Amino acid sequence: MKRYFMAFLALAAMLPAYGDVLLVGNKSAHTLWALDLATGEKTASFETGTGPHEVAVSPDGRLAVVTNYGDRETEGNSLTVIDWAGGGAVRTVSLGENTRPHGVVFRADGTLVVTTEGSNRIALVDPAQDQVLKTIDVGEGVAHMVAVSPQGGTAFVTNISAGTLEKVDLSSGKITGVLRTGKGAEGVAVTPDGREVWVTNRGDDTVTVADARTLEVLATLPSPGFPIRIAFTPDGTHALVTNARAATLSVFDAASRTTVRTLEIADPEAKYQPTLLGDSALPIGVFVHPDGSRAYVAISGANEVAVIDTSRWEIVDLWQTGREPDALGIRLAGS
Repeated sequence: MKRYFMAFLALAAMLPAYGDVLLVGNKSAHTLWALDLATGEKTASFETGTGPHEVAVSPDGRLAVVTNYGDRETEGNSLTVIDWAGGGAVRTVSLGENTRPHGVVFRADGTLVVTTEGSNRIALVDPAQDQVLKTIDVGEGVAHMVAVSPQGGTAFVTNISAGTLEKVDLSSGKITGVLRTGKGAEGVAVTPDGREVWVTNRGDDTVTVADARTLEVLATLPSPGFPIRIAFTPDGTHALVTNARAATLSVFDAASRTTVRTLEIADPEAKYQPTLLGDSALPIGVFVHPDGSRAYVAISGANEVAVIDTSRWEIVDLWQTGREPDALGIRLAGS
């Protein structure tokens, strides 16, 4: 027994120690990078499928899951799973006929909710067993991003082409409500207390605030310049919205629903890369550190991540990434 234990310790010593890292999905490079949260240095790179669009980290920190969307020529239908506890081992989970996976979020029980644009569904997936547990039709259109209630029983799905938000009971598999929010409904987030759901409407340059239980519209907020993603600070006091074409970040006071800051998200020295939206900074993904001290914005056109001090709402650093960063997540070593 002692011999096996010593062998285990030797193997563990050989496994890479990634530390606290920011995970960045690089869409054009088909990779997921791990950047040291203290320095921004790349500590690891993982090959994904074609077109990694979003990333989620399991509640226990063991797994990171990437949606492989595909590209213009090829429809993706898989997830890349990185097992941190297994030393960064990488495997692929097939979604079968469920194509163009995009939005992804973990529930508290360790299962995933994944939007599949090509099949107008959301899929419930057990990444530990590499198994699709259930699929739920969410109507014609482009089922793009997804958020779940804190308890994990309800999913909120944005439909870009319909400009709607679908509320889905994950147990029954039924749509329990539909709200027309605005043109190009895309980004979605639930407040940490679960009471409200916020949606970015990229075609209307607005953010819709709705009651998560009734879907009653509580407010419509301006966010000019193609609002595309949204995230809350862990304490729920602020909502952060990336405006891709304006190359800005709108910071909202969640209680008063007012804009408290608009940050320019651009690096004037960067050589921006052509993208579908043109030659601009293109801030897209946004993620807030669990302790609330920093926010991170993926600057897709500049191949960088902006690091933002949330006490001052100022950019304090710019970290290099792979080609066309979009998806962001955080994995803490102690989780």
